[in-house]
Amino acid sequence: MKAGSENLPVYSLHNFSSEERASQQFQVEVFDANRHFAVKYPHRHDFFEVLYLHKGSGSHVIDGNKYDIEPPCIFFMSPGQAHKIELSHDIDGFIFIFTADFYLLNQRNPNRLIEFPFFFTIRQDNPPLVLKDENDKLFLESLFKKGVNEIRRPEGYSIDILRSVLDLILTTSASLYPYDENRWKGKGHIVVKKFFQLLEEHFHENLSVAQYADIMALTPNHLTQTVNQLTGKTSSQIIKSKQIIEIKRLLVHTNLSVSEIAAKMNFPDQSYFAKFFKREVGLSPLQFRSKSL
Repeated sequence: MKAGSENLPVYSLHNFSSEERASQQFQVEVFDANRHFAVKYPHRHDFFEVLYLHKGSGSHVIDGNKYDIEPPCIFFMSPGQAHKIELSHDIDGFIFIFTADFYLLNQRNPNRLIEFPFFFTIRQDNPPLVLKDENDKLFLESLFKKGVNEIRRPEGYSIDILRSVLDLILTTSASLYPYDENRWKGKGHIVVKKFFQLLEEHFHENLSVAQYADIMALTPNHLTQTVNQLTGKTSSQIIKSKQIIEIKRLLVHTNLSVSEIAAKMNFPDQSYFAKFFKREVGLSPLQFRSKSL
């Protein structure tokens, strides 16, 4: 079903916060069938999300990848990712949503968030962390409960405690998250994740590899070599892949015309845009829209 004539909705943290908070930089609360917000699916966030589920079932689609909900599990989402979630009536768990500014305020390492394997992931998928050990489950559950109890304190919460709770949740989850540590570490890893992060922020501007490299204070050759070494793809291929994903979303989930989508994605004209899409997908934009709907 189309979501109207606009782009996919992008929600800020206050759209999901049941409490008014001056900073609107974080929220931790129970996640169950009683938690209702007026949002459309699919949508994007401009914040980070950690969703812990210990009961219920359903499915979660993140950037086109569908995952079955098999509690106990934790889903992680980065700003810019599009998702759609379908939940059973007995769903139960916790959610911690936060901005980069909230988490990084007292961190000496500005790259701390993108060093986690589940944020701005280099892999093509973003699977949940399935908790197989009862002790890990109980420990992580206790951290979420501590966060909820802290934020509910009548005398006021400690923001330092909440940051510490979040850091423990993320650090513990990272130690359990399945990934090839030898492959996804080192300076090259951070370069690629920064590139992915920038791509989420600027994909609609139709920037070249050289322009991304310039933002990162790198040469285009260095960026492409590093990206290719860790992903097996060139920087240009990854940029094109991101553009195609976003164009497909606009074709399926909005009523925007092909020329309007071309303008939104900063292509010089509709003809060039249509040729680019057909070369990459094998169908014209209108053919793809018709087939998808």
